This record gives sequence, structure tokens and C-alpha cells, in this order.
Amino acid sequence: MDLFLQVEHAPALTTEAADQFIIGIDGVRTKTMFLTNKKKTAYYLLIMDDSKRMDMDKFKNIVGAKRIKMASPDSLMEQMHLPPGVVSIFGLLNNQNKNIKVYFDREIISEERMSFHPNVNTKTIFLRTTDVLDFVRKIGFEYTIVDL
Repeated sequence: MDLFLQVEHAPALTTEAADQFIIGIDGVRTKTMFLTNKKKTAYYLLIMDDSKRMDMDKFKNIVGAKRIKMASPDSLMEQMHLPPGVVSIFGLLNNQNKNIKVYFDREIISEERMSFHPNVNTKTIFLRTTDVLDFVRKIGFEYTIVDL
């Protein structure tokens, strides 16, 4: 199995749509959510299995916030220079302030490969999980592994 693989496909705005183009390829299908607190003073990038439901209450307790919500398209553009539908770890490259806290769900860390959009929704790439974690560190971000 090649540990890096790129699949070109029609535009996919949801993880469900993207999954249709990568059936049969080994690797966890991720969803990457860009979240914020109520006052928009903290930003979070959460990466988890796309088949898992997000428990906002549990996540807000993990990060110590009173309220967590999906960040607005304006906040996404301001912080990561991305439109909705293409959020991934690669958007961190555009976050000059390094003010986004990165979280990975523990369930996906043991997978050999993860999949992401490379800041466009017409491609899905599969990368070795250890390379994903190294990438996040090398571009200047810390990450936290959490149990969701």
C-alpha cells in the first residue's frame, strides 16, 4: 500500500460526498471542524473520523470553554483563508497568528493513514498519520489528542 495517495474528483462539499470518490481506499476518512468559543476569542481545529458524531458538550469541557460552535465562514476566511467545505490541517499554513488550537480524536491516531482535502474540494489525499502529526508540529502548531 502506498502511504501517500492523491485522488482527483468532482467538487465535494461534505465528507459524505467526498467519501463516494474514495471507496475501497485504506485510511481513516477524516472530518476537520473549525470551531470557536462564544466570543470568538479562541479557535479550535478538530480532526476526527467522519463517521463519528461530534459531542459539542464533551469538547467544550475538554477545552474549558462555556460554549463551542462552528466558526462562521467569515472567521474561517479571516483565520485560515479558506471557504467552507475545504477545511483541513493544510489551512493552518495560512494562520499567521498561530492562534488555532489543534485537536485529534484518539480513535484515529492508531490508523496508518488519514485523508484530507488539500485546501480544495476537488482532491482527497491520503497521508501517513505520523506524517500528518509531524507536519502540524513543523509548521509551528502543537496538537492535543483527546477522547471524544
